[in-house]
Amino acid sequence: MENTCGFHEVLLYQPRSTEYGRLRSWYIANCVFNVVLAITAILSNGITIQALRRTSSLPQPLKTLLLSLAVSDFGVGLLGEPFYVGMLVKWLQRDTSTDAFYNAFRFTLYLFTSASFFGVMALSGDRFLALHLHLRYQELVTHKRVVVVVISIWVFSAFLSLLYLWVPMNISNIVFAVTGIVCLIASATLYVKIYFAVRRHRNQILRVQRVAQNGQIAETAGLRKSAVGIFYVYLVLWLCYVPQMCSFAVVALCNLSASVKVFSMSSVTLLFLNSSLNPVIYCWKMSHVRHAVMDILRNVLPSHS
Repeated sequence: MENTCGFHEVLLYQPRSTEYGRLRSWYIANCVFNVVLAITAILSNGITIQALRRTSSLPQPLKTLLLSLAVSDFGVGLLGEPFYVGMLVKWLQRDTSTDAFYNAFRFTLYLFTSASFFGVMALSGDRFLALHLHLRYQELVTHKRVVVVVISIWVFSAFLSLLYLWVPMNISNIVFAVTGIVCLIASATLYVKIYFAVRRHRNQILRVQRVAQNGQIAETAGLRKSAVGIFYVYLVLWLCYVPQMCSFAVVALCNLSASVKVFSMSSVTLLFLNSSLNPVIYCWKMSHVRHAVMDILRNVLPSHS
């Protein structure tokens, strides 16, 4: 069965002859920017993966979720962005035989970005449970259960990627947009509850600090810091993924003019930017990861005596 949906969409997004002069400079700049993003995503997430593996102080469920997120971001840089750059280069060369290449790009794009998106959603849920379950967290949120969640995320992401290949563009765009909006609203609700839980814990610590055990105070502070760190990851996800969801609506409602094509393709670049920003947030807000990364860099980079 020939995939006519993919071919039709290639023709929609390819610059027409009348648009080539206007879009050529933008395509070249986008290619250069995404080459830089691919390199940074590969290097930063590769180092983050090694750092997470060496970090023993993080809870195993949290480490597993962070590793899955780093792997998906690494895949974006290793496969998603090179396919994207290659497709833009083909369009610059006015190559019309990009159907198979475009399908490969779409599959890798939605596989890894979906796994990254749902990985952040899972991290939000994990921090919510850690703050609300307290001592029952280790009993209920076990490593095996988190592994099942991670596998489910990757299987569902692969399903969505295949769906986007074989289902008409308008339908698949609606599925992606609705799924993304529901997840963002649900996770926003969790973070509102996390915010009030953090405030409540902080007030409790201030009231009982003189009689509380230092271990309990340190544990609660650690949960609060990890929740804040994941919130920054979530906030960057909002900034990078919402334009893509908006582009689905714009493409469905408007004609694909040159400006709409620029907006739609720029939203893809923002998805890729997210994969380069996540490791920066790990190092900035999570001291355990930051120290492990610094140790790796000290061993790799030559020291100057």
